[in-house]
Amino acid sequence: MASVGFLYPGYSAEDDYPVIERILGDVRLPVVHTLMREDAHRVDALLDVGGADVLSEGARKLRELEVRAAVWACTSGSFVFGWDGAATQVAGVCEAAGAPSSSTSFAFVHAARHLGLRRVAVAATYPSDVAGHFTGFLGKAGIDVVALSCRGIITAAEVGTLGREEVLEFVAANDHPEAEAVLVPDTALHTVAWLDDLEDRLGKPVLTANQVSVWEGLRLAAATGDGAADVLRPRPGLGALFATAGATALAGAFTATLTAEVTAVSGAASGGAEPGATPRTT
Repeated sequence: MASVGFLYPGYSAEDDYPVIERILGDVRLPVVHTLMREDAHRVDALLDVGGADVLSEGARKLRELEVRAAVWACTSGSFVFGWDGAATQVAGVCEAAGAPSSSTSFAFVHAARHLGLRRVAVAATYPSDVAGHFTGFLGKAGIDVVALSCRGIITAAEVGTLGREEVLEFVAANDHPEAEAVLVPDTALHTVAWLDDLEDRLGKPVLTANQVSVWEGLRLAAATGDGAADVLRPRPGLGALFATAGATALAGAFTATLTAEVTAVSGAASGGAEPGATPRTT
């Protein structure tokens, strides 16, 4: 059985992962909680949450679990570093975990590309200054944010208390007619039990943070082969992203693209490390 591990900051909506595990039925999704010195959607606090010391400690625990792939399951704690910084962050997780790695920010990019999305709305729980970093990250990938809404919640703990009706209303109210999908970028927000409800309500794909994090991890695991290629077959109950075929075929292309970016960034940071010295990432 394929095992994909997740680094999750603090405690908010980590119970989305066992929900997805039950729906899928044939994968293990272990979660390692990482240190959160301050629960705050502020750039300075998020830079600490996603610091190399914090993530490497958690990633070493994932190595002990022998996961097939690893994902830093924090959108804001990755995109605040910018594209190159987030790539360097992934390279560090990959090295410590000893497995192909990614983060939720890159997961959103890859999921949007898989669905062919170019124009999206973003329904963010964060304050506007933090959310602006996410739109910039998406823009770097060529994804146009036609509408951005911000709920302005400071703590992940508060985000985790939002229930079904609040989530449905929030996302639906912040759709936009020109958007091909709505992105909801906070792993502290419970969403996976209501993905089909969200998409039925809006009539378009909805990508949420914990959903894309798991999809990304399975995509990485599928790319390793070794009997894991079937984990990304079409699946019901987890929205359009999991329902579409062909994700496995795209895995290699995604891997090659971001591997090159991570290698370039890592090499520059280390004074020209040899390509391939860092385990393969995406």
